Amino acid sequence: MPLAGKGMLLTSMDVDREHEADFNRWYDREHLEERVAIAGFIEARRYVAEEGAPKYLSLYSTETFEVLGSPAYRKALANQTAWSKQNIARFKNMIRGVARITISRGKGRGAALGIIRIRPAHGGHDILRDSLRAALDPKSSDGVISMHMIENDPVLSKPLTDNPAAADPGASDWFVLIDATDVMPADAAVRRLTDNIAFKPMVVSSGTYRLLWDIARADIKADIS
Repeated sequence: MPLAGKGMLLTSMDVDREHEADFNRWYDREHLEERVAIAGFIEARRYVAEEGAPKYLSLYSTETFEVLGSPAYRKALANQTAWSKQNIARFKNMIRGVARITISRGKGRGAALGIIRIRPAHGGHDILRDSLRAALDPKSSDGVISMHMIENDPVLSKPLTDNPAAADPGASDWFVLIDATDVMPADAAVRRLTDNIAFKPMVVSSGTYRLLWDIARADIKADIS
């Protein structure tokens, strides 16, 4: 599988313009590296929207899905730094998906990401999964490197800024992820799927994002100077 591991944490949010510089500094200087350092985490990627919302998106790959409910991860959530608490409190329109990677086709990662949020019809999960497995073929689209699907766990997929006891109709949503060489082929691939009559009624939202940077666990070593 081109996506490392079996689990994925997806987070997406907006932040007010007045706090945006500090938000980006925190993500770039502390947060991504801190998360990838947790046992079982493999890599993390940061994106900014070209078209779509929320504006910022991050993907974290884990060795297994169970890592996302592990004592090490729960400890990290319970012991946020002061800088983290300050920025998390500023999140708006947050999406947080704790998911299993169920489809991953192709090889490599792209400079752009297409994303489609899908809300499966009750009882139609197996049929939809089989249909998407056939549709997510990167070889059918120039500029598309790999295509994936992740399925949220409804219990663990709760925004950190919301009431954890409140019902969330999107907690069981799925996300299609399209790695592409540029925004245009990512957008074209998104539109082909969202215009498909078989999938269109289940589409909640879609967008295209540009990669800001990524970090792997192997990168977290002492600097050589």
